[in-house]
Amino acid sequence: MNIKAQQRPAILTLVLVLFVIVWLFIAVFPFLWTFWGSFKVEADFFSKVDWKYAIFGVRTLVETGSSFTGSGYEGAWVTHEFWRSVINTSIVVVSVVVISLTLGTLGGYALARSGYRYAFWLLMLALIFRAMPHITLVSGYLLPFFQWNLWGHLPTTIIVMVAINQPFTLWMLHSFFLNIPKDMDESAMVDGCTRFQAFRYVIIPVMWPGVITTGLFSFLLAYNDFTVTALLLSQENQTMIPKINSFLGSTQVKGNIMFAVSAVVSATLPLFVLVMFFQRQIVSGLTAGAVKG
Repeated sequence: MNIKAQQRPAILTLVLVLFVIVWLFIAVFPFLWTFWGSFKVEADFFSKVDWKYAIFGVRTLVETGSSFTGSGYEGAWVTHEFWRSVINTSIVVVSVVVISLTLGTLGGYALARSGYRYAFWLLMLALIFRAMPHITLVSGYLLPFFQWNLWGHLPTTIIVMVAINQPFTLWMLHSFFLNIPKDMDESAMVDGCTRFQAFRYVIIPVMWPGVITTGLFSFLLAYNDFTVTALLLSQENQTMIPKINSFLGSTQVKGNIMFAVSAVVSATLPLFVLVMFFQRQIVSGLTAGAVKG
């Protein structure tokens, strides 16, 4: 009986380890397969003859003289100037995150410390605004943007993205501020700090994991957006996601799907690096709201 009791934890541990390995394989396999296929030609990666062509690069060897080729990356980055879309995406993402976090931290802190009932209704209005489909919000901006010659420019898209993202950052940061005792503010002001100094030097350092977590979600919203950027940006100012979509072509124009595959790998890789770099702050931020005070 004792032997069985001692064996159960080892068996359970083995089962859990196997489960994690299988889960990681299922989660990572699509990206690894796409990454591997980005160095093949279309006849291999999308072969209808034998799926093993994508592994060994049979047609790639015939067409290029090697089992691997960087023609997809060269075509996307050099021929079609995907690097311009990367720069445009960086400008949009950094601007949206900085503006959203600045307004969100100030607004979330003010609403969390406010004793008035209007704070609740402001948050409700923000929630309703956030729940609306993006296409509905963008369609309302299109006419004035065309009339004022603002369509197609990055600042215009940044303004709309901030407007869409702000209710989320406001709600999320507001919930984090509620979990910080008011005694910290009051103690800082007793020691001679102004309200803003208490916010900057006392509250923000405690809130840092929550700010990073909110900033990451804001980053992902702006980085992965297609609807807003596709509707509001001209072809010259495209960000990465609409640019990748253009590589697929249309019913009238033939695209190059390997350019799209290479661009997808290029756009996805920074996300892995970002999450790995900030994983500790992300976990701290997500769990911070679960503990009161």
